[in-house]
Amino acid sequence: MPDPSRGLVRLVRRRIADAGDPTKAPRMQSYMKSEMPYRGVSATPLSRLLRSTYAEHPLPDRPTWDAVVRELWDEASYREERYAALALAAHPSYRPYQDPDLLPLHQHLVVSGAWWDLVDPVATRHVGGVLASYPGDTTRVLRRWLDADDLWLRRTGILSQLHRREATDLDLLRDAIEANLEGSAYGSEFFVRKAVGWALRQHARTDPAWVRAFVAEHGTRLSGLSRREALKALVRTCERRERHLWSES
Repeated sequence: MPDPSRGLVRLVRRRIADAGDPTKAPRMQSYMKSEMPYRGVSATPLSRLLRSTYAEHPLPDRPTWDAVVRELWDEASYREERYAALALAAHPSYRPYQDPDLLPLHQHLVVSGAWWDLVDPVATRHVGGVLASYPGDTTRVLRRWLDADDLWLRRTGILSQLHRREATDLDLLRDAIEANLEGSAYGSEFFVRKAVGWALRQHARTDPAWVRAFVAEHGTRLSGLSRREALKALVRTCERRERHLWSES
């Protein structure tokens, strides 16, 4: 009997290769500062290609699905193949597999991906989704990541609640940021500073008073970049309010 995992991996690679544009590939690689080359498939056509491929070839069970995700990722020769692994890992057909037992796979993707275009979808969509469904077990894992000796695991912990809005665990958010302020092991890294600001900016849309108080409390331990990002949403809210008042006057 044919191995469904090997068959799907080969099919995905072949369809990505057929859709590639060699004239785009070098520009995409340069923009992303990627050591791994690109085939030259832009995001929208790649998404369509993967959606139809995965719909046509459902996988029979969790071990097979896990094997395809890992093979697409670990044996990728082109960056689009890693994007294909992420798309399969988050595919709605396999939503029942999104539980805390999947977090070691997510950790592997984060540590080996080690760049924002790969890490951020794992943080916000994959880990964030497991956190929403299984907050207790997932929070325990995330707390270990917050002070891990890995920049990208820390970024993942900071960004994991980006879309939780009113359901945000404020203790976890506070701990994630405070573990990565200026003076911490990775607090001076751009991608940590940016993540801190992004997480605060996003939460400011839901709870501006909490974010304003947090920024005031932590003073210079927030980098200038984190502070500017955090306050963007608050500034825009004030500007909209002022425009509204002027229009009413």
